[in-house]
Amino acid sequence: MRRLAALFLCALLAGCGGAKHKLGKLDSGAVVLAFGDSLTYGTGANQNESYPAVLGRAIGRKVVNAGIPGETSAQGRERLADVLEEVKPRLLILCHGGNDFLRRLDDAAAAENVRAMIRMARDKGVDVVLLATPKPGLPPSIPTFYGEIAAEQRIPFEEAVIRTVLFDNRLKSDMVHPNGEGYARIAAAVEKVLKKAGAI
Repeated sequence: MRRLAALFLCALLAGCGGAKHKLGKLDSGAVVLAFGDSLTYGTGANQNESYPAVLGRAIGRKVVNAGIPGETSAQGRERLADVLEEVKPRLLILCHGGNDFLRRLDDAAAAENVRAMIRMARDKGVDVVLLATPKPGLPPSIPTFYGEIAAEQRIPFEEAVIRTVLFDNRLKSDMVHPNGEGYARIAAAVEKVLKKAGAI
């Protein structure tokens, strides 16, 4: 009876996300590429308070901040190949789509751009973690395509943290950007994903 209960619990956990997609272990010299828009760049806080800067200190690895404020997912798609070639990362943390939503661009196009960026990285042997960006609103909402892409591409995924930060005025510098404490929350959530996935 106990064995049946244990098997049921394992199945339940797997169905609820207990079994997560794994990443390769990051050695001490591995480079991580944080790629995205102003949320990656760290708009609204000091440079050393951006989530890539905080994450790098937390995990003891070099995290390159390749965020460009105002960039759309289509522009990111155009830029990524050159950045991958220059940085040669072991891991890509992809956070894109926010400017598409602010400009009311097509969700399907944003989804395809995100897919293309993931494929671009994986074709070069680079692991990927996906961060979801919420659509503006009361409350902010997460487009379903992020979860769908993470599932189909079998990559680790952080869905909640940016939405949670942008829903809390104490963690924001303006309507769409975190402050230093907000970016620290994002970095902590990403670190948790990396640990759970076996990267660190």
